Amino acid sequence: MDFSNTAPITPLNQRARIEPATIDDLPRLVDLTMALFELEEDFKPDRKKQERGLRSILEQPSRGRIFVVRTDYEIIGMVNVLFTISTAMGGFVILLEDVIIHPDFRRQGYGSQLVDYVVNFAKRKDFKRITLLTDKISAESQHFFEKMHFHHSHMIPMRLTFED
Repeated sequence: MDFSNTAPITPLNQRARIEPATIDDLPRLVDLTMALFELEEDFKPDRKKQERGLRSILEQPSRGRIFVVRTDYEIIGMVNVLFTISTAMGGFVILLEDVIIHPDFRRQGYGSQLVDYVVNFAKRKDFKRITLLTDKISAESQHFFEKMHFHHSHMIPMRLTFED
């Protein structure tokens, strides 16, 4: 399966584009995930863990992609797109994680454009499904993904975590 990518996005308030992250983007990606995990109940921010996880995706594109919203000056948002195979769907599927837009740039359409980009990427590459987890206590987050045509599943997430 060819997982190559990029396409420009329509600028909103400034010149911006969505593109794959590179290893040079790692410090900013870590900052964004740290900010995200500070808001979530299930995770604790840990700079070394976040860097290790992000680096694993960036260095092995067969595992997935990290797409960023980049202005001429900085990265203002990101999403992790992880690849796996579903026997139920009979093909490749995506696990969508770490959707975050910097607070200074929220409610300007960047999050919607980022998720739309991933949906179009998935369709172009013949993925069969996109699954995501969102915070149970965050009505705002749930409403955002519902607006993007995601729906609640009859499945419930369960975890077995192995700590370092």
